[in-house]
Amino acid sequence: MAINKQKYALVTGASSGIGYEMCIQLVQKMNYKVFACARRKDKLIELQKELGEKEIIPIELDVSKIEDIQRVKTIVFALLEGKGGLDLLYNNAGQSCTFPGFDVTHDNLEQVFKVNVYGPIDLCRELGPLVIESKGIIAFTGSLAGVGLMPFGSVYSATKAAIHAYARVLHLEMKPFGVKILNVITGGVDTDIADTRPLPESSCFNFKEGKAAFEYRQKMSKNHAPMSAKKYCSTIISDLVKLNDGIEDPVDVWRGSKVGLVRFVMAWIPYAILEWGFAIKFKLNPIFRALKTEDETQNLSRPHLD
Repeated sequence: MAINKQKYALVTGASSGIGYEMCIQLVQKMNYKVFACARRKDKLIELQKELGEKEIIPIELDVSKIEDIQRVKTIVFALLEGKGGLDLLYNNAGQSCTFPGFDVTHDNLEQVFKVNVYGPIDLCRELGPLVIESKGIIAFTGSLAGVGLMPFGSVYSATKAAIHAYARVLHLEMKPFGVKILNVITGGVDTDIADTRPLPESSCFNFKEGKAAFEYRQKMSKNHAPMSAKKYCSTIISDLVKLNDGIEDPVDVWRGSKVGLVRFVMAWIPYAILEWGFAIKFKLNPIFRALKTEDETQNLSRPHLD
């Protein structure tokens, strides 16, 4: 393989937030040509105009649809034929799911797993041969939700925990092929991923204290000084450079705001104390007090509309 070959990346969720900024920095700081993938192609065209037609190849992609992934595979394989493979597959596309565990419908469940779990795994399988050809990098946007206790986020947390586990095993499996895996356990970043859907009227949390805690959880990231997408992506670029240069090969890196604190408490604080602390942090104690009597608990099957 030529030493100075042009490098190529594919980034999902590239129409906004982390994905959009990552495309910019891959082009400007690492001289990559980028397959920018997302459902909203109009935003990808804006990105292409900003960075240049030769640097950004916009491709419409819904990662929850296997037929879309297979179509993108055909496009990318054709464009990279004879060019040395895909140097970076960045699985960034994601969907939030902020609901109490009992309120997640089957359709909610299916969609968030398709986007957050099935999509990245399907992309790795379909584009993996190109990454092996280049001895490249596969990266995932993980989350603190996959390691911490996030009330009203059990299903989203489950998707991120699944991807963390997948990435860690892939890290071992790909070593013989010279492919590196980067699982970015992400804290607060200023993006528009927050779930704004209302609490269902049928929810067992549909009473004053429950609704207050739920609304606090929905606004939590925006209200706690999230890191800018530009700064966050800059730290990932540094990680990618170290991987390319063979300086480091971690499977997990912790990036974004509050990651150091959560990493420490999850590693060293007993679980019972963690629950106590998270109940305070997420304003759950008023819920406990409101439901302390047997009569109130028995009425949970009926929605509270006050």
